[in-house]
Amino acid sequence: MKVLLYGINFHPELTGIGKYSGEMAHWLAQNGHTVDVVTAPPYYPEWQVAKGFSAWKYQRSSMPDTGGQVQVLRCPLWVPGQVTGLSRVLHLASFAFSSTLGLIWGLTRQPDLVLVVIPTLLQTPQALLLSKLAGVPTWLHVQDFEIDAALDMGMVKGAAEHGGVMRRTAWWLETFLMRRFDRVSSISSAMVKRLLIKGVPANRVVDLPNWVSLDGVYPIPRAQSLRQELGITDDQVVVLYAGNMGEKQGLDLVIEAAERLHHVPSIRFVLAGTGAARARLEQVAAHLSNVMWLPLQPIEKLNALLGTADIHVLPQRGDAADLVMPSKLTGMLASGRAIVGTAALDTQLGGVLDKIGVRVEAGDTTALAEAIQALAQDPERREVLGKAGRRFAEDTLDKDAILNQFLRNAAMLQEAVA
Repeated sequence: MKVLLYGINFHPELTGIGKYSGEMAHWLAQNGHTVDVVTAPPYYPEWQVAKGFSAWKYQRSSMPDTGGQVQVLRCPLWVPGQVTGLSRVLHLASFAFSSTLGLIWGLTRQPDLVLVVIPTLLQTPQALLLSKLAGVPTWLHVQDFEIDAALDMGMVKGAAEHGGVMRRTAWWLETFLMRRFDRVSSISSAMVKRLLIKGVPANRVVDLPNWVSLDGVYPIPRAQSLRQELGITDDQVVVLYAGNMGEKQGLDLVIEAAERLHHVPSIRFVLAGTGAARARLEQVAAHLSNVMWLPLQPIEKLNALLGTADIHVLPQRGDAADLVMPSKLTGMLASGRAIVGTAALDTQLGGVLDKIGVRVEAGDTTALAEAIQALAQDPERREVLGKAGRRFAEDTLDKDAILNQFLRNAAMLQEAVA
């Protein structure tokens, strides 16, 4: 199969959508398929174009370790210095505009399938039009309901005053576009249900969760983690957050929990990553000696980093419930460490945490601090929860199983439109 993958985020971005799109392309190449990628220069989560890439030029390259089976065309992109609702829209629009030429390039290479990954919805009109003109089936993969999240979380100025009109307009546009793809997938059962609510026909909807490489992330002894490198003693319990630090992540709650537990010297908070909210969060936590900040770690250190945790903490804002499914959850589960997260019980994340982790209500700082302290004092329960999380990852999140499912669905789509 020859796949044209079209999305703003891609390898070598280490977190979020870029990580999964890159891993998919690499896996397809390893399994004998060819992938052309139309994307932007890497910029996320730092919100700055990575060294060696250009924000203003088209650049073509081959993805490393794929034997030339993955060809990448990077299109110009404007990256704002300050991320606001308006600047984010302009940022996404710049890629939608510049990547149209890239999409034409990809279609001249005669793909069997066009796979569009959103965000951003702004790139879908040209993807649909040009793919239909070329007679190529289309698949839309929804990693994030960006419009719903922007309106519900107050990321769009004026949404509170004009939310009704804005929501109705956005709903109409989104559903109009989504219904025209031959297949539409998302990363959790709750997000799949949202696709159905938006009117996507059930026979076109596919559940395609994010995965984890079980050989790359696995339980390790403390001695193989980063604890010694970071100067963390054996008697200290590490509460780890590793990943993007944006406003959607709700990390203020973790800082507040650290403040409440400042009097417990055995508990150490480690926050690793970068993002639009990091500088603000560091200022808020500047007076806390029990909080350690780390940069985003390279992929070769990921397992050692995740193994540093005694407890993973996974905050999620209540207004983001089932609009996004935290991609970092897969690695937490596979690492075999206990997880404490914030989510309502009737959300997908809440349901998972209620079975194999510790769930507290979103926004409840007191409950989060109490749950962390209780787990810190109970190593036996941490071990039980960690093993349960690993089993869950093995049963439901294996990369080979999920991507083979994608291939089966793609083959059926090809037959249906042939």
